[in-house]
Amino acid sequence: MNKLIAHLRHRLVVSCQAYPGEPMRTPDTMRRVALAAAKGGAAGIRAQGVADIAAIREAVDLPLIGLWKDGDDDVFITPTLEHALAVARAGAHVVALDGTARPRPDGRTLGDTIAAVHELTGALVMADCSTLGEGIAAAAAGADLVGTTLSGYTAYTSKQPGPDLDLVSQLATAIDVPVIAEGRIHTPAQAAQALRAGAWAVVVGTAITHPSTITGWFASAMADAR
Repeated sequence: MNKLIAHLRHRLVVSCQAYPGEPMRTPDTMRRVALAAAKGGAAGIRAQGVADIAAIREAVDLPLIGLWKDGDDDVFITPTLEHALAVARAGAHVVALDGTARPRPDGRTLGDTIAAVHELTGALVMADCSTLGEGIAAAAAGADLVGTTLSGYTAYTSKQPGPDLDLVSQLATAIDVPVIAEGRIHTPAQAAQALRAGAWAVVVGTAITHPSTITGWFASAMADAR
């Protein structure tokens, strides 16, 4: 697994996700998207849902970060240990889960969940965090990777138009665990800036794999020009 982390250093992870009701919302479509990302030079894939994870793991020979979005509570990214175990057993090399300070639906602590994933599956754990304090706590709790994924998506953080590069820099200085820059990285220049800020690797999703949003960017800019 140390080789897996080393493989991702200074490289791109592509998040291949589509949401319920969208035209691309099938595991086979996400499998094909992941294959296209691999062909384009992605060093890893991030995927949501056990069916998508299983389909991508079978087709793509790259490190796979898996998660399961479930529920309407604040904590919905792989919210319980049961979700985390299912993600690992579906084929994820790394289980991504909510790494914030908010209560988890099953009552377990973040540290307890991470330890159980390590012990029961051997998978690595990526903690999706929103603040410096949460990232420090997640690293102390045993997370193998710490992501900035939730910056701007919790009630107590502000959403910026672009990535939270300040948080990337602060975490890279504060913890020994590799920091993964994720969230609102919309251009190659921003991805490069994230590396310069200290990111171990960079996750890009919407700007690569979500045609509806990308189309909207162009349509909106042209409407403004009119």
